[in-house]
Amino acid sequence: MPRARAFAAQVLRGHAQVTFLPSAAAGALFCLALFAAGWEYGLYGLGGAAVGTATALLLGVDRDRVSVGLEGFNACLTALGCAVFLGAEHLSTALLAVAGCVVVTVVTAAVVRLFGVWGLPSLTLPFCLVASATTVAAPGFRRVWHHGEGLAALAAPASGPTSLQPDDLARGFFAGFGQIFFMPQWYVGALLLLGFLVAGPRVAAVASLGSAVGIATGWALGAPAARIADGTTGYNAVLVALALCGVFLPARAATLTYALVGAATATALGPAVAALAAPAGGHAFTWPFVLTTLVFLAAATAFPRLTVPATEG
Repeated sequence: MPRARAFAAQVLRGHAQVTFLPSAAAGALFCLALFAAGWEYGLYGLGGAAVGTATALLLGVDRDRVSVGLEGFNACLTALGCAVFLGAEHLSTALLAVAGCVVVTVVTAAVVRLFGVWGLPSLTLPFCLVASATTVAAPGFRRVWHHGEGLAALAAPASGPTSLQPDDLARGFFAGFGQIFFMPQWYVGALLLLGFLVAGPRVAAVASLGSAVGIATGWALGAPAARIADGTTGYNAVLVALALCGVFLPARAATLTYALVGAATATALGPAVAALAAPAGGHAFTWPFVLTTLVFLAAATAFPRLTVPATEG
């Protein structure tokens, strides 16, 4: 029983580590949010984190990494990505999700070892690599692809009204959290925000500012209102803001400003990544977050005001 409880806590922390939170309580709320979106998404997310964590344990990954959930979050996203983009109801999707979770654990080890040389985190890069390869390759396999024609297409200019109504802003604010897990429902985002609050008011405040910056940047650049309302413009901004203020850089005014600039950058980068992926039938996933965060973290070493502890600065 103690081992089962420890494993359950590791799996829940794996859910929460999608947003850098080593909290089983926050992970439980995140899991609840996915079940609110649909029982199948809850099962895929929970099962993905469990398979990733179990694979890491079997392969002898450092116990400290496993304990805080660092071996569960990429697998959680990988399984969810399979469910959302390949169809959760198919047995082939479930089997591919399990295989993807095993593979992403191996990819995580490789990325951690490689990026450790430069002192950079792996973030969700392992998930992005595996998910991109899976979705691009899937139409080539008839037992995996169930959507008829492939989704490869040239990127088209944005269309639709850009004027925002109050309900667009409200839905977009919460959906910006939900889209981290590919869920556009506002109530899913509200439950995720509750998870942030459980982790701490500072975390919730930074995440909220990230979502707001994503919305503001999208609106200023002329993103369609529908894209703002479904959270597409906000989720990468939330992740970047959290990463650059309080996780990989100290939490203070200078890093908050830096983080919000990064959040705006990731929002602007989103359509570029989507346009590059579209001809191959791929998706943006969290590539804008990964690319922006890695660049901003690498650059931060040149800015002492961002990296020197407050007691020394």
